[in-house]
Amino acid sequence: MAKGTSISASSFGFEYWLNKAVEWGQTTTFESQQDVCLHLPKLQEFLKQIYGAIQHMNTIPALKLFPLIGQLLGRLCWNPFVVAHDESQQNLLQCLWCLYSAEPENAVEQKANEWIWSLLQSLTGVDHGARSVIQSLHYPEEYHSKLLKNMVVSLVKELQGYQCDGSSMFLRLPPEQRRSISVLCLPIVTLPEVVPLLEALLTCHEDGLDETLITEFLESVSNGLLQKQIFLSEPAVMSLWLRYLPSLEQAIFYLTETLISHPSASLLEVEAVITESLLPKASACHPSLFRVLDNFFRAILLETDGHPKIIAIIQAFTRCFVQALLQVQTQMPLKLYFPYNHQSLVMALLVHPSDMPSAAWSQHLISIIQILKRIVQDKEVTRTSADLFENWFLLVHFGDWVNVALQQLMTGDDNSEMLLWLLLFYYKPHEENQQGSHLLEDMKSVYNRIKVLGNKTTLNLEDVQTALITGNLYTEQSHHKDLINHLLVSFLLFSASGHRIAKESVQLSMLAGDATGGVSELLASTAHRLKNKGSKEDKVHSTIELLRQQLLETQSDSAIKCAEQCTIFHDSSF
Repeated sequence: MAKGTSISASSFGFEYWLNKAVEWGQTTTFESQQDVCLHLPKLQEFLKQIYGAIQHMNTIPALKLFPLIGQLLGRLCWNPFVVAHDESQQNLLQCLWCLYSAEPENAVEQKANEWIWSLLQSLTGVDHGARSVIQSLHYPEEYHSKLLKNMVVSLVKELQGYQCDGSSMFLRLPPEQRRSISVLCLPIVTLPEVVPLLEALLTCHEDGLDETLITEFLESVSNGLLQKQIFLSEPAVMSLWLRYLPSLEQAIFYLTETLISHPSASLLEVEAVITESLLPKASACHPSLFRVLDNFFRAILLETDGHPKIIAIIQAFTRCFVQALLQVQTQMPLKLYFPYNHQSLVMALLVHPSDMPSAAWSQHLISIIQILKRIVQDKEVTRTSADLFENWFLLVHFGDWVNVALQQLMTGDDNSEMLLWLLLFYYKPHEENQQGSHLLEDMKSVYNRIKVLGNKTTLNLEDVQTALITGNLYTEQSHHKDLINHLLVSFLLFSASGHRIAKESVQLSMLAGDATGGVSELLASTAHRLKNKGSKEDKVHSTIELLRQQLLETQSDSAIKCAEQCTIFHDSSF
């Protein structure tokens, strides 16, 4: 319509249609219903004209042009024969959206919003009065569901836009109307019929940097997902996480809490739960999401003082993430995921032990150690404790290679010093530049004593105790205990003499109480890593099961403590 053209309600035939709406509402005879049906095509054209006149107006100017528009739209919305028709219903909704103010500035706009909200609640079946009216007209119970579906379809079409004049440019609803729709969805977010509209809102194109959907809407959708009241497509869930950071944080914490509360789950079950959460796939597709996830893991790892259960969860998540990363069609630079680490180290660690023959493990480990050692000992690269932490944190992600290093120490004598250096860095990273050489010599002594045990034809528990308690290293620091415990476990698993005394060795004080230090996680990780390796590993698997059964009673208190620490972290951070 050209600017400056004088228009009025009478020029649209407004009075005629208001009189019709009043007439249709006063009688429910067959003739009246038939009259509605006969007039629907012309009514649609009229509503389109109204929409065209007010679509770029605010509420106040629209009411000045059509003072009785509320009465007309209200009567038409309550007429079941009008709203049951898809196109008529769409036209009505378009007019209603124009009258809604995303941020009301005065009493008139506030009252108009409340009226529209109440009207839509009636249309969607939230209001019982609407249901009684429909029932009095002998409409089936499914009417409201059908009505809601029709409304959703019409709004989805609006959100998706349409092609204009055969060009590639799309016309879309302005941000204010998308915001208004998100407000009006609040009372019906959890209804299954509304899911297509939720997905259309979440995945709709944004023209600017500012979020157009209201926070309350995003929060309601997030809560509905966590409580499994609604189920959205993968693109919609990812879009929600990208739009609303608290939703991603809640999903991460929920996943972590779920895994901690099931300490007896196998790693296969753990990875299935992680994959089902969609977080690995989302973080592989969007580096920004991975960075948020990684920061969460970094914070909770520090908060729980490196609890073995948290480390096991991080490693399981990393395995799922790497699998998802390999399936992403558009490969992103690794620097976007690991910005604080040397890419040569990231590339070397990304290769999982199961992806290469076991005969190649030793050489690949040496390559990893050489790169890592060069980085952490280079003062120009590792300038602060934060730099050292980032390299250690990267190694935590790919802890399967630490597991392999423990096995290699017990199955061969080559490169033992380099493998021990890797283990010391993993268990005591902050001492790398302080007393690393001294600790390395001490651990070599412990390692040599354990290796000697493997050559004995007859071995008993006292021999193990004597070998481990010689010197003061074991009794001084719990982290040293953890490393020695893991060396002992590796000995029990990968030596014939160790198999024979496995059950008795669990009775050692170093494998009880808080000193377990991740032994159960090590056993689970080893079993998981060797699950596809042939029959020659049967003896190892049987020993693992024996040790795990003996340690079950010592796990519960540790898991409870970890869960309590995580809850405190969640309450103080979110």
